[in-house]
Amino acid sequence: MKYSTLVLDLDGTLLNSKKEVSKRNLEAVLSCYQRGMRIIFATARPPRAVNWFLPKVLLDIGSFVYYNGAQVLCKKSKIEFSESIPVNVPSEILDYCLQHDPLIELSMEVNDEWFSLIELDYITSMNARSNPIVKPLNEMKQYEATKILISGNNHITGLFTKFGDKTNIITTDNNQLIQIMPLLASKESAIIKLCNLYNVELDSVIVFGDDHNDIGLFKKAGYSIAMANAIEELKEIADEVTDSNDHDGVAVSLERMCG
Repeated sequence: MKYSTLVLDLDGTLLNSKKEVSKRNLEAVLSCYQRGMRIIFATARPPRAVNWFLPKVLLDIGSFVYYNGAQVLCKKSKIEFSESIPVNVPSEILDYCLQHDPLIELSMEVNDEWFSLIELDYITSMNARSNPIVKPLNEMKQYEATKILISGNNHITGLFTKFGDKTNIITTDNNQLIQIMPLLASKESAIIKLCNLYNVELDSVIVFGDDHNDIGLFKKAGYSIAMANAIEELKEIADEVTDSNDHDGVAVSLERMCG
């Protein structure tokens, strides 16, 4: 087989709008695995959410890129590495954001724990099983953040300019979510590291995605497939556009390529 590795985004890609893996998508991914392909799930989500959404059979066979590349785990190979934002930087970001909006919807991920300054209800809007734990500002400032999230229609003037050289900042979810990661963390950097460890060429990697955090990986992978529901910027650079996440777009392509 020409391709050795399959990289799958979750939200908007492998998962449908109900945050489920359809039977057809599941069977298509398992068929690729049974034919010898390595399966990697690359998502903005934390480990706990991946464990909620993916069926056990996929959790057992996959390697995982969490937080857009800030954490990576491969149980079979016992590979694990992570990046974090140095403690002084989240402190500066918190002060800067609060100056612009004292009631800003800002939360922080720290090694699979989720904190916020105020009570936030994200169980529905983010499909979370629980809401972030409220922490006082002085405590939040003491953490090395895995990722910082700013939710809602927040267009904070100067955020990219002030912190763009210290962190990796992207907007997703129709510009309703600002994600701030460690400077060197990205899906593409994590996949490159894994491919080097696996002795796999990037040309043999197929990647599926739908949003801004997939753009860098699309530019590196051997073959890139955008969902019909993907942002236009991703469709423009994709090798192929498949059906939507609600119409088994992953399976539509994989059945043709690996069936």
